[in-house]
Amino acid sequence: MIIMIKTAALQFTDAAASQAQKLIAAENNPTLKLRVYITGGGCSGFRYGFTLDDKVNEDDLLIEKHGVSLVVDQMSLQYLLGGSVDYSEGLEGSHFIVSNLKAKTTCSCGSSFSI
Repeated sequence: MIIMIKTAALQFTDAAASQAQKLIAAENNPTLKLRVYITGGGCSGFRYGFTLDDKVNEDDLLIEKHGVSLVVDQMSLQYLLGGSVDYSEGLEGSHFIVSNLKAKTTCSCGSSFSI
């Protein structure tokens, strides 16, 4: 069963939805969704990852905003609860950002964390 919610234990900001919408439009495939996931690695133990995906697994969480879907698998969701997915443009470049309330430490690059 796919879990679909409009507001979530994980926030999907307007900026992140807007950027995901642009990336999906550039791929010319409206079935794509932005997937956020966590893997082992990085300098702090866990690493965030983002990809465009046209598959939604049975136990994925699906968050919709402005016609764009953010997909999270259940394993990753347990680490992301209460956090947010945002998008930032600045001197360091442009990138999706995860604010994770469960992270005890984060790497200076912001892409890895420990619990």
